[in-house]
Amino acid sequence: MSTKLDIYTTKRRGRIKNMLFTSACFLATITCVLMLMVLIWNIILQGKDWLSWGFIDHLPSRFPHKAGIKSALWGSIWLISLTAMFSVPLGVGAAVYLEEYAPRSRWRKLIQLNIANLAGVPSIVYGILGLGLFVRALSLERSVLSGALTLTLVVLPIIILASQEALRAVPDSIRRSAYALGATRWQTVWYQVLPASLPGIMTGVILSLSRALGEAAPLIAVGAMAYVPFVPEKLTDEFTALPIQIFNWTSRPQEDFHHLAAAGILVLLVVLVSMNAIAIFVRHKYGKKIR
Repeated sequence: MSTKLDIYTTKRRGRIKNMLFTSACFLATITCVLMLMVLIWNIILQGKDWLSWGFIDHLPSRFPHKAGIKSALWGSIWLISLTAMFSVPLGVGAAVYLEEYAPRSRWRKLIQLNIANLAGVPSIVYGILGLGLFVRALSLERSVLSGALTLTLVVLPIIILASQEALRAVPDSIRRSAYALGATRWQTVWYQVLPASLPGIMTGVILSLSRALGEAAPLIAVGAMAYVPFVPEKLTDEFTALPIQIFNWTSRPQEDFHHLAAAGILVLLVVLVSMNAIAIFVRHKYGKKIR
Protein backbone atom coordinates (compact mmCIF):
# COMPACT_ATOMS: atom_id res chain seq x y z
CA MET A 1 0.00 0.00 0.00
CA SER A 2 2.79 2.38 0.94
CA THR A 3 4.56 1.63 -2.35
CA LYS A 4 1.51 2.68 -4.37
CA LEU A 5 1.18 5.81 -2.23
CA ASP A 6 4.84 6.68 -2.84
CA ILE A 7 4.39 6.24 -6.59
CA TYR A 8 1.28 8.43 -6.56
CA THR A 9 3.08 11.10 -4.51
CA THR A 10 6.06 11.05 -6.87
CA LYS A 11 3.84 11.42 -9.94
CA ARG A 12 1.91 14.25 -8.30
CA ARG A 13 5.12 16.09 -7.45
CA GLY A 14 6.29 15.60 -11.03
CA ARG A 15 3.05 17.06 -12.39
CA ILE A 16 3.32 20.05 -10.04
CA LYS A 17 6.93 20.70 -11.07
CA ASN A 18 5.98 20.39 -14.73
CA MET A 19 3.07 22.83 -14.24
CA LEU A 20 5.30 25.33 -12.40
CA PHE A 21 8.01 25.14 -15.05
CA THR A 22 5.48 25.57 -17.86
CA SER A 23 3.94 28.55 -16.07
CA ALA A 24 7.37 30.15 -15.55
CA CYS A 25 8.26 29.73 -19.23
CA PHE A 26 4.90 31.15 -20.28
CA LEU A 27 5.31 34.12 -17.93
CA ALA A 28 8.82 34.81 -19.28
CA THR A 29 7.51 34.68 -22.84
CA ILE A 30 4.61 37.03 -22.12
CA THR A 31 6.97 39.45 -20.33
CA CYS A 32 9.35 39.56 -23.29
CA VAL A 33 6.51 40.02 -25.78
CA LEU A 34 4.96 42.84 -23.72
CA MET A 35 8.30 44.62 -23.38
CA LEU A 36 8.86 44.32 -27.12
CA MET A 37 5.38 45.68 -27.83
CA VAL A 38 5.97 48.63 -25.50
CA LEU A 39 9.28 49.44 -27.21
CA ILE A 40 7.76 49.20 -30.69
CA TRP A 41 4.78 51.34 -29.67
CA ASN A 42 7.13 53.96 -28.22
CA ILE A 43 9.14 54.01 -31.46
CA ILE A 44 5.94 54.35 -33.50
CA LEU A 45 4.82 57.32 -31.41
CA GLN A 46 8.17 59.04 -31.83
CA GLY A 47 8.72 58.36 -35.51
CA LYS A 48 5.33 58.21 -37.23
CA ASP A 49 5.09 61.99 -37.81
CA TRP A 50 8.52 62.02 -39.48
CA LEU A 51 7.81 59.22 -41.95
CA SER A 52 7.26 60.54 -45.46
CA TRP A 53 8.47 60.02 -48.98
CA GLY A 54 10.82 62.96 -48.50
CA PHE A 55 12.39 61.19 -45.52
CA ILE A 56 13.14 58.16 -47.72
CA ASP A 57 14.22 60.18 -50.77
CA HIS A 58 16.39 62.85 -49.06
CA LEU A 59 20.08 62.56 -48.25
CA PRO A 60 21.38 63.04 -44.69
CA SER A 61 21.62 66.61 -43.46
CA ARG A 62 22.56 68.53 -40.33
CA PHE A 63 19.12 70.12 -40.48
CA PRO A 64 16.55 67.63 -39.13
CA HIS A 65 13.68 68.71 -41.36
CA LYS A 66 15.83 68.18 -44.47
CA ALA A 67 17.48 64.91 -43.38
CA GLY A 68 16.64 61.56 -44.96
CA ILE A 69 17.88 58.00 -45.27
CA LYS A 70 18.39 57.69 -49.03
CA SER A 71 22.13 57.00 -48.92
CA ALA A 72 21.78 54.68 -45.90
CA LEU A 73 18.91 52.76 -47.48
CA TRP A 74 20.74 52.26 -50.75
CA GLY A 75 23.90 51.38 -48.87
CA SER A 76 22.00 48.64 -47.03
CA ILE A 77 20.56 47.39 -50.33
CA TRP A 78 24.05 47.23 -51.83
CA LEU A 79 25.40 45.42 -48.77
CA ILE A 80 22.65 42.85 -48.49
CA SER A 81 22.69 42.11 -52.24
CA LEU A 82 26.45 41.57 -52.36
CA THR A 83 26.39 39.59 -49.10
CA ALA A 84 23.74 37.25 -50.54
CA MET A 85 25.75 36.92 -53.77
CA PHE A 86 28.87 35.86 -51.84
CA SER A 87 27.47 33.90 -48.91
CA VAL A 88 24.64 31.81 -50.41
CA PRO A 89 26.68 29.84 -53.01
CA LEU A 90 29.57 29.35 -50.59
CA GLY A 91 27.39 28.42 -47.63
CA VAL A 92 25.06 26.03 -49.45
CA GLY A 93 27.97 24.50 -51.38
CA ALA A 94 29.93 23.88 -48.17
CA ALA A 95 26.87 22.32 -46.54
CA VAL A 96 26.27 20.02 -49.53
CA TYR A 97 29.90 18.88 -49.50
CA LEU A 98 29.96 18.24 -45.75
CA GLU A 99 26.64 16.35 -45.73
CA GLU A 100 26.70 14.50 -49.05
CA TYR A 101 30.32 14.05 -50.09
CA ALA A 102 32.76 14.40 -47.17
CA PRO A 103 33.66 11.06 -45.54
CA ARG A 104 32.92 10.67 -41.84
CA SER A 105 36.38 11.33 -40.43
CA ARG A 106 38.13 13.30 -37.70
CA TRP A 107 38.94 16.02 -40.23
CA ARG A 108 35.23 16.49 -40.95
CA LYS A 109 34.40 16.57 -37.24
CA LEU A 110 37.09 19.23 -36.73
CA ILE A 111 35.68 21.38 -39.53
CA GLN A 112 32.14 20.93 -38.20
CA LEU A 113 33.24 21.96 -34.71
CA ASN A 114 34.96 25.08 -36.02
CA ILE A 115 31.91 26.09 -38.06
CA ALA A 116 29.67 25.70 -35.00
CA ASN A 117 32.08 27.82 -32.94
CA LEU A 118 32.31 30.51 -35.62
CA ALA A 119 28.52 30.84 -35.64
CA GLY A 120 28.70 32.05 -32.03
CA VAL A 121 31.54 34.54 -32.44
CA PRO A 122 30.50 38.19 -31.78
CA SER A 123 30.11 40.19 -34.98
CA ILE A 124 32.62 42.83 -33.87
CA VAL A 125 35.35 40.17 -34.10
CA TYR A 126 34.48 39.68 -37.78
CA GLY A 127 34.60 43.44 -38.17
CA ILE A 128 38.16 43.55 -36.86
CA LEU A 129 39.05 40.64 -39.16
CA GLY A 130 37.47 42.46 -42.11
CA LEU A 131 39.43 45.61 -41.26
CA GLY A 132 42.72 43.76 -41.24
CA LEU A 133 42.04 41.47 -44.22
CA PHE A 134 39.84 43.34 -46.69
CA VAL A 135 40.48 47.00 -45.89
CA ARG A 136 44.24 46.85 -45.27
CA ALA A 137 45.74 43.59 -46.55
CA LEU A 138 43.74 43.46 -49.80
CA SER A 139 43.65 47.28 -50.12
CA LEU A 140 39.89 47.39 -50.76
CA GLU A 141 39.69 50.50 -48.56
CA ARG A 142 36.47 51.51 -46.79
CA SER A 143 34.23 50.46 -49.64
CA VAL A 144 30.93 48.71 -50.16
CA LEU A 145 32.84 45.60 -51.20
CA SER A 146 34.77 45.50 -47.91
CA GLY A 147 31.54 45.83 -45.93
CA ALA A 148 29.80 43.10 -47.92
CA LEU A 149 32.72 40.68 -47.56
CA THR A 150 32.81 41.34 -43.81
CA LEU A 151 29.08 40.64 -43.48
CA THR A 152 29.64 37.49 -45.53
CA LEU A 153 32.00 36.28 -42.81
CA VAL A 154 29.32 37.03 -40.21
CA VAL A 155 26.49 35.05 -41.84
CA LEU A 156 28.43 32.28 -43.60
CA PRO A 157 28.64 29.87 -40.61
CA ILE A 158 24.92 30.35 -39.91
CA ILE A 159 23.98 29.61 -43.52
CA ILE A 160 26.17 26.49 -43.51
CA LEU A 161 24.59 25.14 -40.31
CA ALA A 162 21.04 25.95 -41.43
CA SER A 163 21.63 24.30 -44.80
CA GLN A 164 23.11 21.21 -43.15
CA GLU A 165 20.06 20.85 -40.92
CA ALA A 166 17.80 21.14 -43.97
CA LEU A 167 19.81 18.49 -45.83
CA ARG A 168 19.74 16.14 -42.83
CA ALA A 169 15.95 16.46 -42.70
CA VAL A 170 15.64 14.88 -46.17
CA PRO A 171 14.76 11.16 -45.71
CA ASP A 172 17.46 8.70 -46.79
CA SER A 173 14.79 6.80 -48.69
CA ILE A 174 14.84 9.56 -51.33
CA ARG A 175 18.56 9.08 -51.85
CA ARG A 176 18.30 5.28 -51.96
CA SER A 177 15.43 5.45 -54.44
CA ALA A 178 17.44 7.69 -56.75
CA TYR A 179 20.48 5.39 -56.53
CA ALA A 180 18.26 2.37 -57.21
CA LEU A 181 17.13 4.00 -60.48
CA GLY A 182 20.73 4.46 -61.57
CA ALA A 183 21.24 8.12 -60.69
CA THR A 184 24.72 9.35 -59.83
CA ARG A 185 25.44 11.09 -56.56
CA TRP A 186 25.43 14.49 -58.26
CA GLN A 187 22.09 13.79 -59.96
CA THR A 188 20.65 12.61 -56.66
CA VAL A 189 21.80 15.73 -54.84
CA TRP A 190 20.81 18.19 -57.59
CA TYR A 191 17.43 16.75 -58.62
CA GLN A 192 16.21 15.13 -55.39
CA VAL A 193 17.95 16.27 -52.21
CA LEU A 194 18.30 19.99 -52.90
CA PRO A 195 14.68 20.52 -54.01
CA ALA A 196 13.46 18.64 -50.93
CA SER A 197 15.65 20.73 -48.61
CA LEU A 198 14.99 24.07 -50.34
CA PRO A 199 12.39 25.38 -47.84
CA GLY A 200 14.76 24.92 -44.90
CA ILE A 201 17.73 26.33 -46.81
CA MET A 202 15.82 29.39 -47.99
CA THR A 203 14.49 30.05 -44.50
CA GLY A 204 17.98 29.89 -43.01
CA VAL A 205 19.41 32.10 -45.75
CA ILE A 206 16.76 34.82 -45.41
CA LEU A 207 16.96 34.87 -41.61
CA SER A 208 20.76 35.10 -41.82
CA LEU A 209 20.55 37.99 -44.25
CA SER A 210 18.04 39.66 -41.94
CA ARG A 211 20.65 39.52 -39.22
CA ALA A 212 23.26 40.97 -41.56
CA LEU A 213 20.92 43.85 -42.44
CA GLY A 214 20.72 44.88 -38.79
CA GLU A 215 24.44 44.66 -38.03
CA ALA A 216 26.29 47.86 -37.17
CA ALA A 217 29.39 46.83 -35.20
CA PRO A 218 31.30 45.06 -38.03
CA LEU A 219 30.50 47.90 -40.45
CA ILE A 220 31.81 50.49 -38.02
CA ALA A 221 34.98 48.43 -37.64
CA VAL A 222 35.62 48.39 -41.40
CA GLY A 223 35.03 52.13 -41.62
CA ALA A 224 31.44 52.68 -42.71
CA MET A 225 30.85 56.41 -42.44
CA ALA A 226 28.04 58.06 -40.51
CA TYR A 227 27.63 60.83 -43.10
CA VAL A 228 27.65 59.93 -46.79
CA PRO A 229 26.03 62.63 -48.97
CA PHE A 230 25.70 60.39 -52.03
CA VAL A 231 24.29 57.05 -53.13
CA PRO A 232 26.92 54.32 -53.82
CA GLU A 233 27.22 53.59 -57.54
CA LYS A 234 30.15 51.18 -57.68
CA LEU A 235 31.86 48.61 -55.47
CA THR A 236 34.71 50.93 -54.47
CA ASP A 237 32.47 53.75 -53.20
CA GLU A 238 32.27 54.67 -49.54
CA PHE A 239 29.00 53.80 -47.87
CA THR A 240 26.78 53.95 -44.85
CA ALA A 241 23.88 51.74 -43.74
CA LEU A 242 20.61 52.07 -41.90
CA PRO A 243 21.88 50.83 -38.49
CA ILE A 244 24.83 53.25 -38.62
CA GLN A 245 22.64 56.18 -39.66
CA ILE A 246 20.21 55.39 -36.83
CA PHE A 247 23.06 55.16 -34.33
CA ASN A 248 24.42 58.50 -35.54
CA TRP A 249 21.04 60.21 -35.06
CA THR A 250 20.52 58.76 -31.58
CA SER A 251 23.90 60.15 -30.49
CA ARG A 252 22.87 63.72 -31.39
CA PRO A 253 21.65 65.95 -28.53
CA GLN A 254 18.77 67.49 -30.52
CA GLU A 255 15.36 65.92 -29.91
CA ASP A 256 14.42 66.12 -33.61
CA PHE A 257 17.24 63.75 -34.53
CA HIS A 258 15.87 61.24 -32.02
CA HIS A 259 12.56 61.35 -33.86
CA LEU A 260 14.45 60.80 -37.12
CA ALA A 261 16.16 57.78 -35.55
CA ALA A 262 12.76 56.37 -34.56
CA ALA A 263 11.51 56.84 -38.13
CA GLY A 264 14.63 55.08 -39.41
CA ILE A 265 14.02 52.20 -37.01
CA LEU A 266 10.49 51.87 -38.38
CA VAL A 267 11.83 51.63 -41.94
CA LEU A 268 14.37 49.02 -40.85
CA LEU A 269 11.66 47.05 -39.03
CA VAL A 270 9.47 47.05 -42.14
CA VAL A 271 12.35 45.68 -44.22
CA LEU A 272 13.20 42.99 -41.64
CA VAL A 273 9.58 41.91 -41.18
CA SER A 274 9.18 41.74 -44.96
CA MET A 275 12.22 39.48 -45.26
CA ASN A 276 10.94 37.21 -42.49
CA ALA A 277 7.52 37.09 -44.17
CA ILE A 278 9.21 36.03 -47.41
CA ALA A 279 10.96 33.23 -45.50
CA ILE A 280 7.64 32.00 -44.10
CA PHE A 281 5.99 32.19 -47.53
CA VAL A 282 8.82 30.30 -49.24
CA ARG A 283 8.80 27.58 -46.60
CA HIS A 284 5.04 27.18 -46.81
CA LYS A 285 4.90 27.19 -50.62
CA TYR A 286 7.73 24.77 -51.28
CA GLY A 287 6.80 22.64 -48.29
CA LYS A 288 3.37 22.02 -49.84
CA LYS A 289 4.97 21.09 -53.17
CA ILE A 290 7.27 18.58 -51.54
CA ARG A 291 4.44 16.94 -49.57
